[in-house]
Amino acid sequence: MATVSLRDEVTELLQQLIRLDTVNPPGNESVAAELLRDYLEQNGVRCELLGRVPERMNLIARIPGCAGGPRLLFLSHTDTVLADPAEWRVDPWSGEVLEGQVWGRGALDMKGQVAASAVAIASLAREGFEPAGDLIFAACADEEVGEGEDFGLQWLCREHPESVRAEYSLNEGAGERLELGGKTFYLCSTAEKMTAPFRLRVRGRSGHASMPAIADNALVKAARLIEGLGRFAGSPRLGPETEALLAAMTGGHVPPAERALATARSVHPLAGELLEPLLAMTVSPTMIQASNKRNVIPAVCDVTVDCRLLPGQTQAEAERSVRSALGEGDYEIEWLQSYGGTRSPAATPLWNAVDSFVRQIEPDARALPVCLAGFTDSHWVRSAFATVAYGFFPMRAMEAELASRLIHSADERVAVDDLALGVDFLRHAATSL
Repeated sequence: MATVSLRDEVTELLQQLIRLDTVNPPGNESVAAELLRDYLEQNGVRCELLGRVPERMNLIARIPGCAGGPRLLFLSHTDTVLADPAEWRVDPWSGEVLEGQVWGRGALDMKGQVAASAVAIASLAREGFEPAGDLIFAACADEEVGEGEDFGLQWLCREHPESVRAEYSLNEGAGERLELGGKTFYLCSTAEKMTAPFRLRVRGRSGHASMPAIADNALVKAARLIEGLGRFAGSPRLGPETEALLAAMTGGHVPPAERALATARSVHPLAGELLEPLLAMTVSPTMIQASNKRNVIPAVCDVTVDCRLLPGQTQAEAERSVRSALGEGDYEIEWLQSYGGTRSPAATPLWNAVDSFVRQIEPDARALPVCLAGFTDSHWVRSAFATVAYGFFPMRAMEAELASRLIHSADERVAVDDLALGVDFLRHAATSL
């Protein structure tokens, strides 16, 4: 397990990172990249800063391999979402330690893992560790926004591919400890749904708002369609991750897709919450735009819809499902920029490293593959290099339900015990591979 010095080291580094405001937009991630570079170079780790613009740099640190073995990438991002200090018990950029937890924006998502990755590679370098293949640490910009901005990992994969090319990668996404059906599991994300937003454009006929009968109000017509989107339920299907989850919870029994959710809920309500968004595509209307004047009835109403597809599911298939649910009408569907929907196999040496660590810290527990409902940067390295990329940062001091409520919310914090555990795991993964 991590020594007291490593525990203190990761806590102090995280505090320093939280005190840097890297809210995206605008990001300004260079201040974090420079802090990490200074820390790592003091510990003998070779670093470089790469970026499209000076204020949004990505840090790449490396311990070169000595035997041509597989490369391992510790992947992370240094930007955060915003925070309203009025909603917090402490200053969100204080990095204050209270009750054994480091408080501040980014503590969970994901400056805590940034700090743990930096301390893991720095401590290994101090010990003279010589990996068979390169051990790489990437602290990237622009994960929280990313859409069309292209300052972070997507840009690195395209413009500097050798800086982040690796056979294996560890990133955010999972690591929660769950007790389901009398068994203990640590989740490890091996796949993620595709983010595939679309615009529903509803057409009518404009007119003066004082004479509604002479117009055809696109906003009113959109209301029926929005309600239809709210009722939409995709056809359930099982993938390798959901099958593994069900088998683990039930002792080997995998029900048909139509009964999977009821089976999970019978084991534990949390199991149902976890499984529900992973069984089918989802649609969530989130934005609407119609007339920009109070007295003008709109001829066009645009509804932006957040849509998440299962790995392997296509937009064409999804559009057929949406049109079938909405029926005929004066509307069009325009797909916007999509990304994600990638998967890595679970039977790999990296999986063995994850599972062996879980067994080491808790002999009766097992690692369990899971598909993420959201998106992470793992998609970019899977797509660019066929990297086996997992999301895993073990967490056992803080309950999974509390952690999920704190991410992107007020009073975000991480347990110091979990930071130390994360350093242990990352060192284990590097030495195991």
